[in-house]
Amino acid sequence: MSDRVVLAFSGGLDTSVAIGWIKEQTGAEVIALAVDVGQGGEDMDVIRERAIGCGAVEAEVADVRDEFADEYCLPALKADALYMDRYPLVSALSRPVIVKHLVEAAHKHNANVVAHGCTGKGNDQVRFEVGIRALSPDLKCIAPVRDLRPRPVTRPSSSPSGKACPSTSRRSPPTRSTRTSGVALWRPASSRTSGTAPPRSVYTYSDNPATPREPDEVVITFEHGVPVAIDGEKVSMLQAIEKMNERAGGQGIGRIDTVEDRLVGIKSREIYESPGAMALIAAHSELLARDHRAGTAALLHARSASAGASWCTTGCGSARCARCWAVSSTHVNEPASGEIRMVLHGGKATVTGRRSDASLYDYGLATYDSGDTFDQSLAHGFIELWGLPSRMAHARDNRIHG
Repeated sequence: MSDRVVLAFSGGLDTSVAIGWIKEQTGAEVIALAVDVGQGGEDMDVIRERAIGCGAVEAEVADVRDEFADEYCLPALKADALYMDRYPLVSALSRPVIVKHLVEAAHKHNANVVAHGCTGKGNDQVRFEVGIRALSPDLKCIAPVRDLRPRPVTRPSSSPSGKACPSTSRRSPPTRSTRTSGVALWRPASSRTSGTAPPRSVYTYSDNPATPREPDEVVITFEHGVPVAIDGEKVSMLQAIEKMNERAGGQGIGRIDTVEDRLVGIKSREIYESPGAMALIAAHSELLARDHRAGTAALLHARSASAGASWCTTGCGSARCARCWAVSSTHVNEPASGEIRMVLHGGKATVTGRRSDASLYDYGLATYDSGDTFDQSLAHGFIELWGLPSRMAHARDNRIHG
């Protein structure tokens, strides 16, 4: 019996073509696995039928939206994780959960190879293969677009039944729907040259922030760093993402245009849309700032955010890393319970109010008006002690260098 290959199947051109390539180049049977992390677009049953139409012997759909939201998005949110301090990891965060289900499918179908549709230039090839080999070292990984060097093809054809497979016909591929309700906390839009402004058509998940509209005020309730209610209505993590994607996206929030460092050494200009992520992170970060003293837990939180973003982006964001990440932020988020009021408008999520029983804010200490409880006579001694290291260092430099 020929080897069996489990293919990470998106339904797009590359992975649709890959089914035929794998069969032609290796003689293996292909089992297609489409993983729904809330990316939206086509119905997953249509994608499954397309895989069968392209020659897969079996095709499965794994709905992992809640798992992705609870076990991967939530730890990232609790750490306020931003890669290069700019954007919330985008596709990187979904790769470990996809890898987990690819490996499970390979074991289920007695496959000895896992395939993906990545090229040799991007980060995803590393994320997939490092993760797959970590979870199951006996599995072989192949990337048809990168490894098998297939001949160029045009767009996939599509039949009325929804089955689509690559051919030489010239029909356009299915397009992604505008602002779906999935878990697209970390959603890429496009890769472009660095010197031109992106066309409006590149953004399909957020509305134009310059369009005149009324502001949208929202109150997000957190318990220990977890968003549990939107405007008083209880939500799961998945529902919180869905609602904030819709509301923040409707105000043009979360558009990110950046030049990033790829693992292979390339600098790449990328455009992202992450409305829910940026709004939720802004709210969560504000709650932590109110509830922690400067320097201690905040430093631990910053390190957790940086390390977690690095793990995911560099392909080391396995389920084990995600658990370590979650544990590292548990202490930081212990007091992070309360409400954050935000105004969503003109592409910005602006915090306008904060309430927390664990807050370190004390109006009596902060005010300059009557009712001030701060003993200002203590400031002189504080300044003397605070400035002591600086004075000592300056005196040493004068003594050594004249």
